[in-house]
Amino acid sequence: MKIVLMSMPDVAAVIMHESAFHMPNNGIASIGANVDDGHHVTIVDLIRKRRRVGQYVSGILPKIRPDVVGLSAMAWQYDTCTRLIRLIKRLLPDVKIVIGGYHATLMYEEIAASEEAALIDFIVRGEGEESFRRLVNALDGKDRVEDIPSLSHKNNGVFVHNPRGDLLDLSRLKLPIRDKRRLTWGYHIMNNKIEVMETSRGCTRTCSFCSMNHMYGRTFRPFPVDRVMADIDDIYFNRKTRWIFVADDNLVLEPKRVIGICEAISARKYRNLNFVVQADCITMSRNEEMVRKMAQAGFRTVFLGIENVSKKNLKAAGKGDIVEASRKAVANCHKCGIMVVGGMIFGFPDDTEEDIIENYRFLKSIEADTAYCQILTPYPKTAMRQHLIEEGLVTNKHDYTRYNGMWANVRTRHLSAEQLQYLVWYHRQKVMGWWEPSERVRQRGPMWTSIWIYGFKPFLKVYLGRRLKKYGWRGRYDIDMKRLPEVNHFRDLELV
Repeated sequence: MKIVLMSMPDVAAVIMHESAFHMPNNGIASIGANVDDGHHVTIVDLIRKRRRVGQYVSGILPKIRPDVVGLSAMAWQYDTCTRLIRLIKRLLPDVKIVIGGYHATLMYEEIAASEEAALIDFIVRGEGEESFRRLVNALDGKDRVEDIPSLSHKNNGVFVHNPRGDLLDLSRLKLPIRDKRRLTWGYHIMNNKIEVMETSRGCTRTCSFCSMNHMYGRTFRPFPVDRVMADIDDIYFNRKTRWIFVADDNLVLEPKRVIGICEAISARKYRNLNFVVQADCITMSRNEEMVRKMAQAGFRTVFLGIENVSKKNLKAAGKGDIVEASRKAVANCHKCGIMVVGGMIFGFPDDTEEDIIENYRFLKSIEADTAYCQILTPYPKTAMRQHLIEEGLVTNKHDYTRYNGMWANVRTRHLSAEQLQYLVWYHRQKVMGWWEPSERVRQRGPMWTSIWIYGFKPFLKVYLGRRLKKYGWRGRYDIDMKRLPEVNHFRDLELV
């Protein structure tokens, strides 16, 4: 059978311009790798065709003529996903459509009852490797859809949801098939060629704003170290790539394991190998040896989920009091030369304008190299969403295109959604000021930072200064807000 696995082109540009990083989708590459031999799999990362998505899909699908098209989408990408499904069905009316990913897993009942359900043949819930493998075999007459766990299928036009299956034994999964991409170039972070891998799945933390538990439960499952090293070897030697984004939900939950991986990497003596990861502040603050080993192994950039400085907000988020841990974690990273991206969330129920200012001041005081600031988003099926709905604080329940962290979909007890949106934007300008790339940032992306320092920044200071004089802060804000919807506005899909 011919299979096309497709990821969405939508991006969440909350740090810098949306063209600054385009990373391949590791999930569909892993699912494709675990399809049984005898089937032809093509991977299509639409992140590389943002300017002409519809044109590209209309061109390649009639050439490949797949029997099955699988699409993976987050909540904020699902609208694009449905438009692509309509386009695909128009091009190939008989093709089988399979959807998966976070949104399909969390919202499968709602999707099954929706208008677009008529165009969808199957829904894969949770981890997709085994369910999709068996589904392909069933379509080839070698299995039964009724027997496949975590699969939703149709009976007389109505979706039937098979029971959820067990979590997978990660040691049995094959390496992602990076050589099956239709689009083979342009994956980068600040102009550095990049690949994506994972060393574990799941997280045992209790963050109320996260939907991870619905995918894997409150579990943590590591890949065997030899499998991790085989994945790195594939990226380094076969893909000739020196930057790797580790997509683990929380890499550092088991410090001894991380140290073991780092020692194995160091023993390989790779040259110019760089890792970008996300980690929790508590573990990074308590394990200086682990941080040092990470730096020695090539871990150059770490995203730290600081989230907030309010004890009440941290409790609501299920994080506990991690303020001092955040400060210590940043210090440990900087001591070892690791760049820190500080993650903050604004818009908790009791937030005031002063709370927004305080959080920005804290982020500035700990000298994070850059900031990843989002507005609290009531993601489907999270504990936080339920709480916010009960409190009457969710202002947008259904337009998931705005569920990417950039938009205020909630109000607080003191601020309307419109006020929250504006104040988060305004105080970032006033408190954080103009971004000054640290030496660590300059080392990671010398071309991008040079363009920023010597080109964009001087120009923008003059340009935005004139706009500020002409329109004021509110006018500048309105201009920015008009730009945001255009980030993921794919014009050649408008009429689909």
